[in-house]
Amino acid sequence: MQAHLVQLDIAWEDKAANHSRVRELLGNTGTSPGDLIVLPELFDVGFTLNTKAAIDHDDSTLAYLQTLANDTACIVHGSRALPGSTTHAYNCATICAPHHEAPVCEYHKAHPFSYGREAESYIGDDRIMHYQWDGLRVCPAVCYDLRFPELFRLGLKSGAQVFVYGANWPSHRQSHWRTLSIARAIENQAFVIAVNRCGNDPHLPYAGGSIAI
Repeated sequence: MQAHLVQLDIAWEDKAANHSRVRELLGNTGTSPGDLIVLPELFDVGFTLNTKAAIDHDDSTLAYLQTLANDTACIVHGSRALPGSTTHAYNCATICAPHHEAPVCEYHKAHPFSYGREAESYIGDDRIMHYQWDGLRVCPAVCYDLRFPELFRLGLKSGAQVFVYGANWPSHRQSHWRTLSIARAIENQAFVIAVNRCGNDPHLPYAGGSIAI
C-alpha cells in the first residue's frame, strides 16, 4: 500500500479548476487499489473565509471525492466546508472509500486558526474520528490542529496508528510545520502523513513541504 501526498497549488474559490488539477496530478503517478490519496485542507477553494463560496452546498465536492475513490479504488482523504450554524461553517476532512454511498469518515477541524480570523467564519468541534486503511486505524486532523498535542494524544488513546492531515500552512511558518509534524510522530510513536498546499492565494504564499513520517 502507498500514500499519495497531493501537494496542490489551489485555484482561489474555483472548485472545477481544483477538481481538474487533482486529476491531472494523479495522472502523473501510478495509484494501486487500496492506496491512500491525501489532499490539502479545503483543496477545492483554498483557505477562504467566504463561506458562501466554500460550503459544498450541492455536494459537488463530495461527489467528486467519491467518484475519485471509485475510479482509483483508493481511499481518498479530502476536505470541504459544510454548514455548521446559521453564521459559521465547519472545516471538514471528508474521507471516501470505493463504492460507498456516504463518506466513511467526516472530521470537523477542532481548532480554527483565530490569528488568521478563521474563527469568524468557521466553528470547531471536539469529536475524535477514525477510519480504516488496510487494517490501520487512521485519525484525521486539519491544519492548525497540529499545534495541539493533546488532540493527537486523545486520538492515540482511542486506537490511532496513523495521523493524517491536510493544511494551508504559510511559508513563513514552514519550520514550525516540519518540526511539529515530526514531534507528533515521535511523541505518539505513530505514523504521520501531512499534506500542505503550495503556491499562492490572494493573501499568502505556501511552500508545501508535505511529509510522511
